[in-house]
Amino acid sequence: MSALQFPKAPADMKALEEGTVLSPRFDAAGLVTVVVTDAGDRMLLMVAHMNAEALALTLETGIAHYWSRSRNALWKKGETSGNFQRVVEMRTDCDQDAIWLTVKVLGHDATCHTGRRSCFYRTVGLSDGKATLADDGSKPLFDAEQTYRKPV
Repeated sequence: MSALQFPKAPADMKALEEGTVLSPRFDAAGLVTVVVTDAGDRMLLMVAHMNAEALALTLETGIAHYWSRSRNALWKKGETSGNFQRVVEMRTDCDQDAIWLTVKVLGHDATCHTGRRSCFYRTVGLSDGKATLADDGSKPLFDAEQTYRKPV
């Protein structure tokens, strides 16, 4: 658990948008959206969420932590797979309701739980009036089934 606390976002928009205090605007669920790109080639790797604890731990350790909405739990990225995300730079948007992490992925250089480098491995299209998905050819960099197998 982190001791780092974030002040409530100021009502004064000038202070929020131009000030020097990080005061993230967490949503009703206590989360802020995080966009993650690779520090080397700027490839979009993933979109996730952080609560205040995940954000504080990320700042304090330099390793990305998130809030898993599906597991309802704090999540240190790479804890199971070894594909930790070392934060190179963190930015916030103008009204502090989104975070942008630039990271160096350690391990297999894979971010997605499917074993791929990026979670964005499918393109969206339209065919015969229906939305479609097509694989972009990205191959898994590790065996996700083996890595995330639950002990019997």
